Amino acid sequence: MEKIKIIQIRSSIKRLKSQKRTLNALGLGRIGKEVLHEASPSILGMIKKVEHLVKVLKHDNKINKWDLII
Repeated sequence: MEKIKIIQIRSSIKRLKSQKRTLNALGLGRIGKEVLHEASPSILGMIKKVEHLVKVLKHDNKINKWDLII
């Protein structure tokens, strides 16, 4: 599986409790925090739930660069 980098870009204040829990489960919690995960179906589903709060990048091994997904 490919690696993806998830960066929180918006606050979780005044969000649904389920969205806050999803951010915590992803390892996020503060604006600007970055985490690396494998692109598994469960992680991609969690990202879909909070896509308005995060930015997702995937790593391109050919040119060793991060490309924006969401």
